[in-house]
Amino acid sequence: MTQPKQKTVTPPIMATTVIAGFPSPAEQYVESALDLNELLVKHPAATFFVRAAGDSMLGAGIQSGDVLVVDRSLEAIDGAIVIASVDDEFTVKYFRHDTSGTRLEAANRHYEPIVFTGEMELRIFGVVTAVIHQFIHDPGRSRRRLQRG
Repeated sequence: MTQPKQKTVTPPIMATTVIAGFPSPAEQYVESALDLNELLVKHPAATFFVRAAGDSMLGAGIQSGDVLVVDRSLEAIDGAIVIASVDDEFTVKYFRHDTSGTRLEAANRHYEPIVFTGEMELRIFGVVTAVIHQFIHDPGRSRRRLQRG
């Protein structure tokens, strides 16, 4: 039995920006509907999503549980964040390629770079183009943190 097709909802986007400093009166005008696929996916046939795990990319704003938007059609250039396979294990890291060679670097100083030698296998699966990070309000979690602190 097939599942009924879910209706796609396209929320609107405000025509004004939000100041991340002192509050100011904002106009409540809606510009148009915002399609996240249109905003985040430039090459649909070459794009996939993957959920991050771990803390090696915290300095790049990637937290465990975040959804990464990955474009397989983009070339991995020096400084790009990539999804890579190192000896058949997947990872997300900064791609570095310069006169000292090729390596993958974490955005957390507690992790050493992965430097490639002749016997290691590196495969780049795509370039990370966006990260989706959710803020989930959990009142119970806030109370627990206050009680411990």
